[in-house]
Amino acid sequence: MTLTGEKADIARMLADQRKNFLYTVRGITDEQASQRTTVSDLTLGGLLNHVVNNERSWMGIIAAMDESAEFDLSRMETEYVMSPGQSVAGLVEEFALVAAASEAAIADLDLDLDVQVPLPTAPWAPERSWQSVRYTLLHILRECAQHAGHADIIRESLDGGNTTMSMGAEAGMTFD
Repeated sequence: MTLTGEKADIARMLADQRKNFLYTVRGITDEQASQRTTVSDLTLGGLLNHVVNNERSWMGIIAAMDESAEFDLSRMETEYVMSPGQSVAGLVEEFALVAAASEAAIADLDLDLDVQVPLPTAPWAPERSWQSVRYTLLHILRECAQHAGHADIIRESLDGGNTTMSMGAEAGMTFD
């Protein structure tokens, strides 16, 4: 199915943001992915793990439409870390699979983007609330974009890598 209209725009922008994020982890080792380079505890590997899990989780929430769902608090300790059994290559591969599943789900989504999704309850949100499919997809997009920015700063601090310069170089631009 060929996407058109708003769904196509959202899917394309999400693909662009994933691509931007992946520039920041291109060519790094697993050791580098685990290094803190700023005052934050965030690392490139931890952020990569988070964007993969975030997209998978929210797409699952859309698919389930579960009015009794609860946020899984056990995820909190590992959400922003690259576990010893994970690797950059493995997470990048997993991100590609999650992206393909999301793109297929958006293409197959016969729901109007205005349909309301029940959100999992959590200690910070004990009452069930709802948001549109559109808002949920845009939330995934925002998470990826926000963390791509974090990742770019971490990468610059790590080894001077810069997403914008990498994108320009790939496009044939030269820099002094």
